[in-house]
Amino acid sequence: MSVTSTVENHRKSPSSAEKTLPEKKKRRWVFWDRRWRRLDYFKLTASLFVHSMALLAPFYFRWSALWVTFLFYTIGGLGITVSYHRNLAHRSFKVPKWLEYLLAYCALLAIQGDPIDWVSTHRYHHQFTDSERDPHSPKEGFWFSHLLWIYDSAYLVQKCGRRTNVEDLKRQWFYRFLQKTVFFHILGLGIILYYLGGMSFVTWGMGIGAALEVHVTCFINSVCHIWGSRTWKTNDTSRNVWWLSVFSFGESWHNNHHAFESSARQGLEWWQIDISWYLVRFLQIIGLAYDVKLPTEAQRRRMAIVKS
Repeated sequence: MSVTSTVENHRKSPSSAEKTLPEKKKRRWVFWDRRWRRLDYFKLTASLFVHSMALLAPFYFRWSALWVTFLFYTIGGLGITVSYHRNLAHRSFKVPKWLEYLLAYCALLAIQGDPIDWVSTHRYHHQFTDSERDPHSPKEGFWFSHLLWIYDSAYLVQKCGRRTNVEDLKRQWFYRFLQKTVFFHILGLGIILYYLGGMSFVTWGMGIGAALEVHVTCFINSVCHIWGSRTWKTNDTSRNVWWLSVFSFGESWHNNHHAFESSARQGLEWWQIDISWYLVRFLQIIGLAYDVKLPTEAQRRRMAIVKS
């Protein structure tokens, strides 16, 4: 029988200096007046490829390509939310290693980076949310938090330090392997799609499908820290954005998430759609997911905003 565990909050409490940004902050120029690293060129090239393929997609339209878009978006998106985010970044549940690696590989094909890179950035985001050390705070501008932060790895190191917060992943050969070979996996996927359906499958899968998923993920960093509702007393700007819940597979219940970071369920009310949780719950029912963490009633009462 699977065991449901209590949510534990592992976030380090930043000091008041870390939590408060100065009123006048020097503008960060992303594309010039800075040093470019090889990783930045790789990420920019990948982003340009995805968006270029999306722009070309209408010229290669086939009805069958819509299924490729749907499968690419769904498999890659659930890989990001279930594997990278809830399983690896927050350890909100456990699965057998073969399944953990399979889910992580699905996430890799979403073209959002390798597990070590993605998880490290996300853990730093929770450690330093909305402070000067937050990797992608909207306090540095909407577009910076949405996408532009991705292309400046030196700035991230300057703010957060090296990737010393993912030693649990670095110890595993599979994640080190993915980090070193991510390009070849994406290239292989492109070749397979081209073989199966030519440029139609490539543009509608790695173009439209990947672009949609990338921007939905980025909306969590930008939109979900600017607009929306708040249910819980968190020391940050996180918001719940209902209209993003289906497209983000439940990730847009972001105030819920920041209140209970280790919870495998982010749509905490019955009406809050959380497709990622439905998958985790299914895995738990059939015995493949265990140590599933959920907030207790006491934790919910303590974090709730009291309405006057």
